[in-house]
Amino acid sequence: MISTDGPIKNHGDTAVTPDARTSDTGPRILFCNCTYAKVIPKEVKRSVLKQLSDSGVAFDAVADLCEMSARKDPTLANIAGSGDVKIAACYPRAVKWLFHAAGVTLPEDGVEIHNMRVQGADEIVPLLLNGRAVGGAPSS
Repeated sequence: MISTDGPIKNHGDTAVTPDARTSDTGPRILFCNCTYAKVIPKEVKRSVLKQLSDSGVAFDAVADLCEMSARKDPTLANIAGSGDVKIAACYPRAVKWLFHAAGVTLPEDGVEIHNMRVQGADEIVPLLLNGRAVGGAPSS
C-alpha cells in the first residue's frame, strides 16, 4: 500500500523531493488523497493511486490539498510554477480556490484538474498519463 501521509511524496523514476518533475516525459502529475475531508470515494482514490503507481510514471501524492492550503504550504507555489501539471483531486473550482487561498495562482494554461468526486479512475488515469505507456515511456 502506498502511503500518502505527509506533505508530498514522489513516486516513480525520479528522486523523492518536492521539486521532482517529469518535464522530459510529460506534465507533472499530482494526486490528492483528500485524507481529511473524505469527500472522494475510497475506491476511486485507491484505483487512481494504484494505476498511477503501476504505470511507472513519476507522480507526486499529497495527503490533502485542503490542509496544505490552510497551512499555506510553499509546495503549492512549487507545483503552480512547475509548468504543465495534471491534478487528480476534486472540483476544479475548489482546487483553484485552494491554491488562491494559499496565496498562489494556478496558471490559466497548462493545468488540468480531474475530479475524482464525479469521474472514475478508468476515465481519469488515461488523461493523467497522456499517452505514456507503462514504465513512463511514450506510447507508440
